[in-house]
Amino acid sequence: MLNRMHYPNQKFLLTTMYSSDFLHFAQARGFIHQGTDLEALDQVMRAQSITAYLGFDATAPSLHVGSLVGIMWLRLLQKTGHKPLVLLGGATSKIGDPTWKDTARKALTDEEIQKNVAGISKVFEKYLEFGEGGTKAVLVNNADWLCELQYLDFLADYGRHFTINRMLTFDSVKLRLDRQSPLTLLEFNYMILQAYDFLHLHRQYECQLQLGGADQWGNIVNGVELVRRMDHKTVYGLTTPLITTANGVKMGKTTQGAVWLNAEFLSPYDYWQFWRNTDDRDVGRYLRLFTEIPLDEIARLEKLQGSELNDAKKVLADATTSLAHGTECLQAIHETVTQMFGGGSHAESNLAQYILKICDLPVAIDTLLVQSGLVTSKGEARRLIQGAGVRLNDQTVTDFKMTLTASMFGEDQSLKLSAGKKRHLQILLDHD
Repeated sequence: MLNRMHYPNQKFLLTTMYSSDFLHFAQARGFIHQGTDLEALDQVMRAQSITAYLGFDATAPSLHVGSLVGIMWLRLLQKTGHKPLVLLGGATSKIGDPTWKDTARKALTDEEIQKNVAGISKVFEKYLEFGEGGTKAVLVNNADWLCELQYLDFLADYGRHFTINRMLTFDSVKLRLDRQSPLTLLEFNYMILQAYDFLHLHRQYECQLQLGGADQWGNIVNGVELVRRMDHKTVYGLTTPLITTANGVKMGKTTQGAVWLNAEFLSPYDYWQFWRNTDDRDVGRYLRLFTEIPLDEIARLEKLQGSELNDAKKVLADATTSLAHGTECLQAIHETVTQMFGGGSHAESNLAQYILKICDLPVAIDTLLVQSGLVTSKGEARRLIQGAGVRLNDQTVTDFKMTLTASMFGEDQSLKLSAGKKRHLQILLDHD
């Protein structure tokens, strides 16, 4: 069990406003965005072990790193002495939550949802301890209770506790309407069903807390209020901030596509490389959110400058990959990196070298392809990129406007650039 006694030297942690271990560490590591009556929740979590849940809709056969902050939050919950419920949206995935996007989610068949549920269920076993009793995690599927509801009876019993007026105040709804994007009655129903999930889990498991992302705030408040109205009990809601990169891009979205957590959709090596290529400005924040490295060590790592910051990125990549895929894969990943870019192994891999001066950075990918001699013109470079024929560190480049910066180079200050199947270069960064 995790508590502050594990880190007696981290005096800066004592500046947090919370006395319960869960909220204390959640605030210190950057998880907390909004909450309902956090002072009361803090007292409850200090006095007793509680049950909390976080929902994941089954919209794909794997979760990606955009869901990882929620998974790590559940892990922290369990490590501080509380019980996590992992709720899979086997029923709500048929509807789709109103989001800040302009369109509703694609409708999924029952077979697709069942396949997706099976795929994403495997992820949680790596992060949580499942079992019976105590703080062991439990996996639940809202199809088990929502699909049995009689619609008219459900509306009569629960629909009267929700008003359109209130729903229209939620940011996800307001933004859609402001852009004059369609918002279906089906999506409105999602809000009621999610609130009912909280009521059901409160009755079934004595669940007192719902966790979620910032975009779920309105739905979480609905659930808190429904439990109060129906059962006259106090429950709580808590959200994380929206996790974006330093460039403002939503976490998990790259030019190469989603960064999946299941190895069959993204190899452990590519997963490691995603974290290894983190923007310099994001390293400290990602170490706090996505690893369990002590905060005093993170404070040291994020102070590193220049090429030394690459050591912190390697620590980040090792820690996140170990959680997702096990420590046993790290040796093979390190050997692959050494073979491709390491000191004495270039003769073995027959990689020609191109020296790029740091004063020439940033440089556009199409310009570098021409300057290095891999292609003869920018037109050829762009056609090759559009045909998925250009790779950077063996990851396909899809944006011909991509720009290379110093932070993208590895600890040995090199990158592998490939054009087609047979043309490869090791790009070496010259600091002189």
